[in-house]
Amino acid sequence: MSAPGMKKPAPATRALPLWLGELHLVRRALLCFAATLIISLVLLGVTGSYRQQQAQQLEQAQRSRTAAASLFNQVETEKQEIRTYGPRFEALRQRGLIGEENRLAWIDAMQRSQARRKLLPLSYEISAQQTLKVPLPLSMGQYQLRASQMRLHMDLLHEGDMLAFLNDLRRAGYIAVHDCAIRRSSGGDSGGSSIANDAAAAPMLSADCSLLWLTLGQTPDAAGVQP
Repeated sequence: MSAPGMKKPAPATRALPLWLGELHLVRRALLCFAATLIISLVLLGVTGSYRQQQAQQLEQAQRSRTAAASLFNQVETEKQEIRTYGPRFEALRQRGLIGEENRLAWIDAMQRSQARRKLLPLSYEISAQQTLKVPLPLSMGQYQLRASQMRLHMDLLHEGDMLAFLNDLRRAGYIAVHDCAIRRSSGGDSGGSSIANDAAAAPMLSADCSLLWLTLGQTPDAAGVQP
């Protein structure tokens, strides 16, 4: 206990570290450091996002370049195929293989051959056109093979007349001879359309042939998109 009338001693105070007393000297540098750190972190995040965006754009550009190169190669290949096969395609079209059937041209070819070679009377009958099935490995694209069957009867002086007539038809179009039967003539004529000659020579033989007039026509789907 303290004696009466005596003052209590003041409590002891803790001394602050010396560096806290000098903190005001580096306050501006600390604030600058903090601001720089914050700005650096923000810039680092922005840079990472920008880098990722640029990487995505580069990847997209590479895909576009690859697609463009593929398209260019495809166009060049098609141009080369056109240069290579274009004349052949046009020749086939001129000969009547590609396109719709032209029966008037077929009949005209038969009449000209009959007149030029002075063949004996002949008769023919052409059936409706039908689509032919082709082997699976043969790709026809937008075209399909069609055929019109013709039954032909000819009076002949000799077998060479029939062979010459069929060769004339092959030059006028594309035909596939299915079968031909030749027999000694016994007179008479078959029905159907006929082509007659003024020749009075008696026939020694007669021939009955079955052949196909072939054409390549566009499929209904491909024809429907034509302008």
